Amino acid sequence: MGRRGDFWLVALAGVLWGTGGLAGAELGDAAGLTSAAVAAYRLLGGGGLLLVALAVTGRLRGVPRSRAAAVRVLATAGLIAVFEAAYFEAVARAGVAVATLVTLGAAPLLVASATALRARAWPGRSTALALALALAGLTALVLGRDAGHAVDAGGVALALVAAVAFASLTAVNTRPVPGLDGLAVTALAFTLGGVLLVPYAAAVGLGVPQDAAGWAWLVFLAVVPTAAAYSAYFTGLRTVPATTATLLSLLEPVTAAALAVVVRDERLGAWGVVGAILLVTAVVVLRPRSAASPTMVGLGDAAGRPRHPAPTTHGASTPGVMRVSDSREGPATR
Repeated sequence: MGRRGDFWLVALAGVLWGTGGLAGAELGDAAGLTSAAVAAYRLLGGGGLLLVALAVTGRLRGVPRSRAAAVRVLATAGLIAVFEAAYFEAVARAGVAVATLVTLGAAPLLVASATALRARAWPGRSTALALALALAGLTALVLGRDAGHAVDAGGVALALVAAVAFASLTAVNTRPVPGLDGLAVTALAFTLGGVLLVPYAAAVGLGVPQDAAGWAWLVFLAVVPTAAAYSAYFTGLRTVPATTATLLSLLEPVTAAALAVVVRDERLGAWGVVGAILLVTAVVVLRPRSAASPTMVGLGDAAGRPRHPAPTTHGASTPGVMRVSDSREGPATR
């Protein structure tokens, strides 16, 4: 799949993720599950489903047994376990909209800051513009919240923990491991992450759904915002820079906020509508163009240095370095 395809895979992941907070909240309500149980079931269900699919198709045998692959899976498993546990507890305390906005709003800023510090270079023009639009959009969405609902400080703190975990998760998976694709990473790491969460979930209350509604929400949570969304995201990270990927993830709060209004009767308001428009505009600014040239180093850059434009006659590129698009350029390949 080409660079444009990877870009839209990451965008699709953001939209699918937008259903995750809602599904988790509905699962908790329908089945009386704790946030820890919801997080554990999400990872076990999504990862287990993909493991079965890979085993049936014979693709599990092709997973490399290298040290790099093992490190990638273990790191992803630990980070996704922290992310899910913190995120769903934040949802339980602060609500779907606030938890999602804080988590996914802080992540791009964390990645962009780390990228700039590592590269010792400012972001490209389109990335800087998209960050500004995203920050303005998130501020507007927060302003659009119903003033009658107090925001839980503990929930916001947990959402920030989730943001750090998500930013780290993106950074870890930016550089590919030979032979290890997005499906395999999701299947193995998420299953392991779910296993890591089971003792914690059991300590605070595990439980299982008792009716059809609970099981339906559990299946939906495992399939759509977990197995499908993360497979698309990790696959798209092959060529989509880390900052761009986390900015595209801002489609999640737009989707989550809209669903929270429709399904859970959460208020959005005029400012919320403005914020959603600004976030979508940030994604449009980042969309791939036909021409490409490097403007900044991505978080996955092994060298961690600013780089010069590659010669146009030979199309050469520096190994291990990722290009980020500016206002006239599309995402570049490694």
